[in-house]
Amino acid sequence: MEEAASTQNIVAKQLRFGQGRMKFVIGGLLIVAAIIYLIVSSTSAGAQYFLTVKEVLGRGQALAGKDVRLSGVVIGKTIQYDSSTLTIRFAVAHIPGDNSEIDKEGGIAAVLQKAASDPTLPRLQVVYKGVKPDLLKDQAQAIMTGRLGSDGVFYASDLLLKCPTRYQDAVPAQAGK
Repeated sequence: MEEAASTQNIVAKQLRFGQGRMKFVIGGLLIVAAIIYLIVSSTSAGAQYFLTVKEVLGRGQALAGKDVRLSGVVIGKTIQYDSSTLTIRFAVAHIPGDNSEIDKEGGIAAVLQKAASDPTLPRLQVVYKGVKPDLLKDQAQAIMTGRLGSDGVFYASDLLLKCPTRYQDAVPAQAGK
């Protein structure tokens, strides 16, 4: 009888130990699942790729209301700034999105210069609210995040500019290719 009671105690201890271990396994799996969820959700939220002016104009209303990242070259003579409302209006011209195409055309400096002066390239009007950046000038490469309005205007919420003078030194070497 003592042997039966002893066996029952051993079995009961093993069951309690198994239940305790199971709690740790379930807790660990929940933590791992939460980490995976956070990684996937943050990656997909930040996964925006650049569209060119041609692509945005080509897709038109299919992009309306969706956040888009756009790249183009600033057309200097179109820049208008209203300091009372902090509203900037300007146009951007199409530049290729493919680096190999940019290299074929003589590099980024040549592409920016050509795009800013070629009236036949597709252009898109941009509206941005904020303080006028110092780098907002002719031939600056603009990278913008925003939405295409139903009026065909791109309403930028973020504006990043790359200074055109940064590429000036490279023009003579690239022009000789």
